[in-house]
Amino acid sequence: MTPCDRIRDELLRTPRTWLVTGVAGFIGSNLLEALLDLGQNVVGLDNFTSGYRTNVREVMRTRSQLGTRFTLIEGDIRDPRCCAAATTGVDYVLHHAAIGSVPRSLDDPVEVNDVNVSGTLNILAAARCAGVRRVVFASSSAVYGDSRSMPLPEHALGSPLSPYAASKLTNETYAAAFANCYGLETIALRYFNVFGPRQDPNGSYAAVIPQWINALLNGKVCHIHGDGKTSRDFVTVDDVVQANLLAAAQPVIPATPRVFNVGAGQRTSLNQLFEKLAAALAQLNSHAPVPVCIHDDFRPGDIRHSQADISAIVEHLGYVPSEQLDNALLRTMAWYISRNERPTQPAARRFVNA
Repeated sequence: MTPCDRIRDELLRTPRTWLVTGVAGFIGSNLLEALLDLGQNVVGLDNFTSGYRTNVREVMRTRSQLGTRFTLIEGDIRDPRCCAAATTGVDYVLHHAAIGSVPRSLDDPVEVNDVNVSGTLNILAAARCAGVRRVVFASSSAVYGDSRSMPLPEHALGSPLSPYAASKLTNETYAAAFANCYGLETIALRYFNVFGPRQDPNGSYAAVIPQWINALLNGKVCHIHGDGKTSRDFVTVDDVVQANLLAAAQPVIPATPRVFNVGAGQRTSLNQLFEKLAAALAQLNSHAPVPVCIHDDFRPGDIRHSQADISAIVEHLGYVPSEQLDNALLRTMAWYISRNERPTQPAARRFVNA
């Protein structure tokens, strides 16, 4: 039995109350699904700026009997009163409400700071006043910036290459301050490139995997920034859920690090990713159009290579990556095919960092 299996068994026996901010988003809705399946009580907070009501409805469609265990608050983390109401009576906070886009942060750094930094500060302050046991929050591999270490250990920070990266690093600093000054337990999870069901394939800030799946399903061209040798550590949303459960409910001794990488511990180039997605499509639909990609210019703010050193989260929390990339991509492709996803905008979208 893995450490996560033990945590799941414990939660089934003794339900807790959780706040998931950004509950209508990609990761937030997957967290909601997992927590309800474990019999937990969940408060969800979202302002539906980037999250979708359909994500919440999809989770609840097959869990109508669990409706009494879920409370949805439509509100904004920039509102301290809303944060105070959402954290009341909560054991654990899983904070995922944010503007999660490097390009958008370059377009509007002030708004990104307002949401990502001021909003997180409001959540931390509210959690402290409400007596929350622990706050687990989404950081990002973007904080490593121009670090040349590979794979990236948690201490190998470089200079941030975008306002988004700066906002996530600032959140980690505030969380450490709340832990040191007020005794609020906090853990930052530095996500690498997360993918899986319910990830939005549309829009100018869409992530590469759902964006390319949409293009492939419709016989459109996939655009690759640069020479395609840029590499990323692609991690499934199931492993992100695992990391959140472990970070929240696993006993943590005082000497344990408060920041952990969440990745697969492997590096895949964009060229390789395109080939893997094309192979997955061919396996699922032999009549699909032949995949085509073209190379564009490199994009400002992009990190060239990214790979997580996951030794710390494995050692301290018992994290275990769940499946190989090829299998996970095949399963994700099948989900989009089953939902008959179709793009509402041209398929030539841009790659977005985690």
